[in-house]
Amino acid sequence: MPGHTESGAAPLLRRHPDELLVGLVSVSDRASSGVYRDEGLPALQGWLESALVGPCQCATRLIPDERQLISATLAELVDRVGCDLVLTTGGTGPARRDVTPEATLDVATREMPGFGEQMRQISLRFVPTAILSRQVAVIRDTGSHAALIINLPGQPKAVRETLEGLKDEAGKTLVPGIFAAVPYCIDLIGGPYIETRPEVVKAFRPKSALRNAGAA
Repeated sequence: MPGHTESGAAPLLRRHPDELLVGLVSVSDRASSGVYRDEGLPALQGWLESALVGPCQCATRLIPDERQLISATLAELVDRVGCDLVLTTGGTGPARRDVTPEATLDVATREMPGFGEQMRQISLRFVPTAILSRQVAVIRDTGSHAALIINLPGQPKAVRETLEGLKDEAGKTLVPGIFAAVPYCIDLIGGPYIETRPEVVKAFRPKSALRNAGAA
């Protein structure tokens, strides 16, 4: 489960080989200036606490919609803080101040377009304006360390839906959420082995990638 939140720039110390280090970034002009209370960071932390089985540390940032600042924050979380995964919320629409996707691409080594495609497919089940969402996901590789960065929607409800996917009344998954693919992606880029609670979201790995693969 997620541990205490680190808000400084110092590296997070991995206390266990399987501990996940996560950067959480809420992008909002008004919330960052104190006009209203930010809901993005609590929503992300709460969801991680419900979904993850193993240990996790989070570094949080609440920043305005400024492209260079967003890029610098993402690079800091990966390069300095050492995060394996960075989740952003906000700033992904068509408004002029919505520049989170551009800022994310600025720090990318490679794009992971499937994440954005799946998020829009999920959101289209609820609102036709999901086609206006511009979330992207990327890998940032520094040579000695790599991280997955994913833009999420701005609304806490939409964040949960895109991470978890859609289920029927019996709890059966109808449309997989994007987090189902996150643990294996982090495996592939050299990060810790993440396990999830299947009742929230079931992580998918090929049989050969399961930790107990080949066990008697």
